[in-house]
Amino acid sequence: MASEEAAVTMVNYYTSATPTVRNQPVFIQYSNHRELKTDNLANQRAQAALQAISAAAVHSGSMASGGNGRGLIPGQSPVLRIIVENLFYPVTLEVLQQIFSKYGTVLKIITFTRNNQFQALLQFSDAVHAQHAKAALDGQNIYNSCCTLRIDFSKLSMLNVKYNNDKSRDFTRGDLPTGELEPAAFGVALPPYGAAAFPPTFHQHTGLSMAAVPGSLVSPPRMSLQMAPPAVHSVLLVSNLNPESVSPHCLFILFGVYGDVQRVKILFNKKENALVQMSDATQAQLAMSHLNGQRLHGNVIRVTLSKHPVVQLPRGGAGQEEQSLTRDFSGSALHRFKKPGSKNFNNIFPPSATLHLSNIPSSVSEEALKDLFSSSGFTVKAFKFFQKDRKMALMQLASVEEAIEALIVLHDHQLDHNQHLRVSFSKSTI
Repeated sequence: MASEEAAVTMVNYYTSATPTVRNQPVFIQYSNHRELKTDNLANQRAQAALQAISAAAVHSGSMASGGNGRGLIPGQSPVLRIIVENLFYPVTLEVLQQIFSKYGTVLKIITFTRNNQFQALLQFSDAVHAQHAKAALDGQNIYNSCCTLRIDFSKLSMLNVKYNNDKSRDFTRGDLPTGELEPAAFGVALPPYGAAAFPPTFHQHTGLSMAAVPGSLVSPPRMSLQMAPPAVHSVLLVSNLNPESVSPHCLFILFGVYGDVQRVKILFNKKENALVQMSDATQAQLAMSHLNGQRLHGNVIRVTLSKHPVVQLPRGGAGQEEQSLTRDFSGSALHRFKKPGSKNFNNIFPPSATLHLSNIPSSVSEEALKDLFSSSGFTVKAFKFFQKDRKMALMQLASVEEAIEALIVLHDHQLDHNQHLRVSFSKSTI
């Protein structure tokens, strides 16, 4: 920086407000160097990299996962390495201590984020306790349908904890400093709520893996880990809607791709805004991550979590228009996720120009389906029946926006006397 004063200002500011670059938290500390020398740049970079690696090893002590570290023992260790998958709610050090202390005395815990995953190292007083905890907890969910524990034994025989704070704790020593002046002391802090829940690879690889994880919906958990999750609402605020075109039904169909919509309310005095109540917070987060920034009826919509815990139905004295702007869909037959373990949980993808059509009767031809979409004003670019199952097909339209409109208009369209077309977004292209 240009002056020491500028450096002090910068460190002070970012200590309380952690900046992020490409979703990674960045920590800023004072360096031991008085100035940077910019000659012989390649050598300097190599030195800086070596210093950073050795500093990280000192800070995290136990986090070095190589097989040649000191303190390693053959066989099973009292230290467990824990990865939390499907991290929908933040998991704190206290939550881990609460769960694992049922199996023995927990001495130390270190939490960190690596490869976009929340992880922890946890040391028991002996290896037998660690063995019991691993056997009982591996594969369990901390909260209902999410925050799945993946546990194995660490190569380390003990943890070296330097600070007692919300990222690391030595329960045998109350005298350790908090290390607040050194925010980088233990690797990376957990990203803000929502950021860690859906890393960039989430959509392509897992769809809605949350509800399909073993031990949640598929079979009852072996033990009651289902703690009360932090208070997170299931109501979304959707803004910048096109008031001329939007209706409760169209929002119900679109948001219903990502969860079971219970109620929709278009605001009477501000019709470009609406509240959408999903059946749970997981579905709300999923809908928000997929639909925020998409184009609907010509407008780029914004989807955020609402402060309202529920969508209120209008009171008896409300006018007819106000009543028509609020709809209760809780009893709808069009909910996609009512069946636990349904295949629909695995087939959730971001809006795309290619639609997945299913429930097609054998009497309906390719031409009839193309005509259905083109007569509704959509441009069909390509079409293909599934080879193994002619009840399903892919249809590519001119744009993502057009595909969103087509899904809203033609999902549940009656094809013959008792079969209705099902429309979803596809991850495939034709």
